[in-house]
Amino acid sequence: MRRRILQILLLFLLPLGSQAQYGFDEMVELTGVVMSSDSLRYLPSVSLQVQGEAQGTRSSNQGVFSIIVEKGKTIEFSCMGFKKQEFTVPDTLTALRYSVIQLMVQDTFYLPTTIVRASLSSEEFETAFLNWNIPPDKYELARRNMEYQSIRAMASIMAKDGDEHADQYQRQQAQKNYWAGGQPPMTIFNPFAWQEFFKSWKRGDFKRKP
Repeated sequence: MRRRILQILLLFLLPLGSQAQYGFDEMVELTGVVMSSDSLRYLPSVSLQVQGEAQGTRSSNQGVFSIIVEKGKTIEFSCMGFKKQEFTVPDTLTALRYSVIQLMVQDTFYLPTTIVRASLSSEEFETAFLNWNIPPDKYELARRNMEYQSIRAMASIMAKDGDEHADQYQRQQAQKNYWAGGQPPMTIFNPFAWQEFFKSWKRGDFKRKP
């Protein structure tokens, strides 16, 4: 009879000894519910992750969760559309269970405007692609402005500045000084002079400007 009583006492004392041996006394069952802070509605499928460990769980469809965690550990709550929240289990707990109500704050963010259009057929896509007017970019505009015809056209309508007038006057004076005291040659029979005349006439240099 005495031996039977000793065996029963050993059965009751063995779990306590195992708990202290493996550090189970530092573990606590954390239970609770996750709710939104604005409407206090239950939030399902909220992810719970113990920081620094590969341990976690998810809340049920009613927002209820339960996890075995070590005292002093921090749990991170994350859910799409809500800001992440953290909860640290108190390391001074003496009970084996602890319940909390975790509130999640909605995270507001704005997306750029998106225009949804119906898909085109192959014929409509080909027509739209061929007739698509793509505006030129800055590189294309600079390339067009640097073309020879564009530069000549802009030069024909632009007035001369002070440096150009001064250069023309100096060339005229140098030409006069070169033939000073003599008769300058007649250019009426010079083919090169006639060629320059026809070029100037085609450019419209002799047109009367308003």
